Amino acid sequence: MKVKELCAQLGWEIANGEGEREITGGIYCCDLLSIVMGRAPAGSLWITVMGNVNSMAVSTLADTACVVIAEAMPLDDEALIGAKKGNVTVVRTELPVFEAALKAAECLGLL
Repeated sequence: MKVKELCAQLGWEIANGEGEREITGGIYCCDLLSIVMGRAPAGSLWITVMGNVNSMAVSTLADTACVVIAEAMPLDDEALIGAKKGNVTVVRTELPVFEAALKAAECLGLL
């Protein structure tokens, strides 16, 4: 399933990018960027509350399908610039990380 299809089904906002990438690596939830760099599967839906420029760089390094910013946390201007430069798809939801992961897993047929 493409990121944009998942967002349409769940009512999540795409804050940057087109959402054309396929989610092929499952779902990964983590806020510690050094762990995400080494453990997030390529093509995964990465869910975090960290809406800063470093998260955008880590998404690029880990090759995630997108970054989902949970709990309606802000995406600062520097992060948005970094997302545009790195071609990172950024998604926003008001749901907490766990609930966002459950909803995404249901849509992706992982449960």
